Amino acid sequence: MKKATIQLETLTCPSCQQKIEKAVKALAGVEKESVSVLFNASKVKLNFDEEKVSIDEIEKAITALGYEVKKTQVNG
Repeated sequence: MKKATIQLETLTCPSCQQKIEKAVKALAGVEKESVSVLFNASKVKLNFDEEKVSIDEIEKAITALGYEVKKTQVNG
């Protein structure tokens, strides 16, 4: 399992937070309980299985909603 922290553009509404959380949790290979969208920090934190989903696919799911990914950090 890898841990990722994804820095997004500034989030402006709580519904943005819910949309992003739902899209990320829907991806196979993402540990659903680990997904956390930090509204004030505009960050998404999650654990994922690199054999099932790539960080690029996770980023694409977020950008497909119209949110810009500024920076991604993967550990583990």
